[in-house]
Amino acid sequence: MEGDNRPEPLGIIDDMQTDGLVDDALLANRSHPPVIFGAGGPMLKQFDESTASSRKGSQAPTPPRSVVGIGNKVAKPDYSEAKIVLAMVGLPARGKSYLSNKLMRYLKWLEYDVEVFNVGQLRRSRARQKALQSGIKEDHTAKYFSHDNIEATRIREKLSEDSLDMLIQWLKKGGNVGIHDATNSTRSRRAKIEARVAKERGMEVIFIESVTSDPVVIAANVALKVSSGDPDYKDLPKEVAERDFLRRIKEYEAVYETITEPHLSYLRITDVGNEVTLSRINGYLQSRIGFYLMNLHVKPRSIFFSRHGESQFNVEGKIGGDSQLSERGLQYAKALPELVRKHIGDAALTVWTSTLQRTIQTAQYLPDPKLTWKSLDELDAGVCDGMTYDEIEQAYPEDFANRDDDKFNYRYRGGESYRDVVVRLEPVIMELERQENILIFGHQAILRCL
Repeated sequence: MEGDNRPEPLGIIDDMQTDGLVDDALLANRSHPPVIFGAGGPMLKQFDESTASSRKGSQAPTPPRSVVGIGNKVAKPDYSEAKIVLAMVGLPARGKSYLSNKLMRYLKWLEYDVEVFNVGQLRRSRARQKALQSGIKEDHTAKYFSHDNIEATRIREKLSEDSLDMLIQWLKKGGNVGIHDATNSTRSRRAKIEARVAKERGMEVIFIESVTSDPVVIAANVALKVSSGDPDYKDLPKEVAERDFLRRIKEYEAVYETITEPHLSYLRITDVGNEVTLSRINGYLQSRIGFYLMNLHVKPRSIFFSRHGESQFNVEGKIGGDSQLSERGLQYAKALPELVRKHIGDAALTVWTSTLQRTIQTAQYLPDPKLTWKSLDELDAGVCDGMTYDEIEQAYPEDFANRDDDKFNYRYRGGESYRDVVVRLEPVIMELERQENILIFGHQAILRCL
């Protein structure tokens, strides 16, 4: 939070992934590693009007010692009733695993218990075990995936069934969303999945079909598959591996049946977000999944995170507030234009800030378009706004200890917890998925949660 007054070196950390969410909330102006947080559930913030104080611009008096207790703990939402099987559908090289892992990361960020069950990984794992036990290495080239290969087809169906059984057992033990990452490309396979899930009380299945018609995207996916160290092709020359993988796709195309079953719950994503079809999608979590998938794209882009420059409250060791930048903070702001261009050149960039002066001033010398988000404001310290941590410890020793014990769930009275912050940041995450190059000037708690 705002009270961290350690030296803040000039620098920006960027994330060059194309999946829209960064792996770590990397903070440019911090010298210690970030903490990863989850989130979830309904809005948790409860405003105590009897002790609430508004955010002060430059200073706030220390509350009297007669105020005993300043905050409380926020309980994790109960998601135990959520039991959903997400069954992927699509040809190879259509982004099924990409979507599976995107969904897993998003739902885990919301504090759902999520796991991906990849049938291809199970196939390779069992093949390795067989090779170790018998010395026989299975041939998993394109002919293994031919519909005319009766024995291989039987084995692949068994692998799919076993993977689904493992997923269901995992849900029974407390999981919320299990993702069955496989082609599931025929009506008969989908009927088996539907029938198996129907045997389980309180579980439902949603099919997610990924359709890609852009030959450039398909070619890029194929190239990534054969050059990424995939176990199926690691011992083959790139050209041989690519030809074999294209033949594998042809084998699947020969029997592929797009989802047309009118009774199924499904989402169809065409060209990763260019077109999304939803059918029989009901319920809160199901709708969130659909909305998230509608916002995805695969254009290469960078997301940059930077903490604001050093503020006057940083210098004074105070938390919260809306103070201006210090001289060192202004030095950082003035150095940013050159630093940013060194990273992205002439590429288009949009700058996001909170509504607080210290982020707006940090961005002031950048010529790029700017967008201000109230959701990016720092964690609200409530009655402790404008105090130092020493003052908080002296005035409220029990609450100070409680916050130290569980910082993520601790909520300041009249203020917020980290969990509350994550809830209000969900619209920011959605918008990030839709955007291209973004530079976010944020606050310590905000960047941790992102």
